[in-house]
Amino acid sequence: MIFKEIIDRGHEQVSYFHDPTLGLKGIVAIHNTVLGPALGGCRMWNYKSEKDALIDVLRLSKGMTYKAAIAGLNLGGGKAVIIGDPKVDKSEELFRSFGRFIEGLGGRYITAEDVGTSIKDMDHVRMETKYVTGISKSLGGSGDPSLLTSFGTYLGIKASVKFKYKKDSLDGLSIVVQGLGSVGMELVKYLSQDGMKIFAYDIDADRLNLAKKEYGVIPIGENEVYDQDVDIYAPCALGATINDETIPKLKCNIIAGAANNVLKNPDKHAKELLHRGILYAPDYAINAGGLINVYNELDDYNRERAFSQAEAIYDILMDIFYKSDKENIPTTIASDRKAEERINKIASLKSFYLPNRRKAVLKDR
Repeated sequence: MIFKEIIDRGHEQVSYFHDPTLGLKGIVAIHNTVLGPALGGCRMWNYKSEKDALIDVLRLSKGMTYKAAIAGLNLGGGKAVIIGDPKVDKSEELFRSFGRFIEGLGGRYITAEDVGTSIKDMDHVRMETKYVTGISKSLGGSGDPSLLTSFGTYLGIKASVKFKYKKDSLDGLSIVVQGLGSVGMELVKYLSQDGMKIFAYDIDADRLNLAKKEYGVIPIGENEVYDQDVDIYAPCALGATINDETIPKLKCNIIAGAANNVLKNPDKHAKELLHRGILYAPDYAINAGGLINVYNELDDYNRERAFSQAEAIYDILMDIFYKSDKENIPTTIASDRKAEERINKIASLKSFYLPNRRKAVLKDR
């Protein structure tokens, strides 16, 4: 079963790791290293089964390959998952043990924070390996990458509005933001400055009340998210929110948010959105700001440079939208083709990443 999943998804390497003294169990998936070392966050989640953990890490790591390629970065795609409850199972020792495992991969995979992990966790990983990003500023990192993720998502929303409505401004438009975590809250801050009518939902009532107080957000219930009569739906929580049950409820014209794997069945649901005339901003293209941010940590982090690179998300999405419209294909297919085109061009130069070439790659950026 494992090799079939690896082969079907085109992965190069999948590694399991275990530290019995700490109860550490996890998986690292390296999807593709044609463009450079695989970089992707470490997700800590209380998975129902080991199979669920495997499928998640394979799916997420492949997405990172496409995200790096579409953003023009010299990176491959990878991801790590730790099986456990992030609320009770975390410790310095656990993440240092994880760091030692990452060190053993010799630079083919570089980790970072993700769902269930934090900057503090990555600082513990950094004690054992240099192959980690998303660390604190005191250790030479950039701090919280969510700031750049939200900025890129904001630009992606503006690109979507420009293409769909031929408008340069968001003023007077309405949006539902689902999820007010660090990215969603910062996104709301950007949107509130543009005169949008913002509806929002979050499972945390305190966050919802904070958004109402600070940014004039209109709180809604969980059951009101999908059938709200708005211009834009912005998913900023976990994935698969666009599915067989939610699509018939949608009244929006645009789906553009920071969440990963928004479409539960990418092939089926992307085609259905196209049929319904709903413009979808592919998740790995619109939310690439966080990856751009940690990528810049690999070579003397410069905040201004990182934000400047993230500005390209607007033009990347406009190009995807035009290709989709011209060829009458879902935006997901147009985006995949754009990413695959870059990977295939570089593939003739190198077939896999060698750690001792890292400095040369970074120097040439």
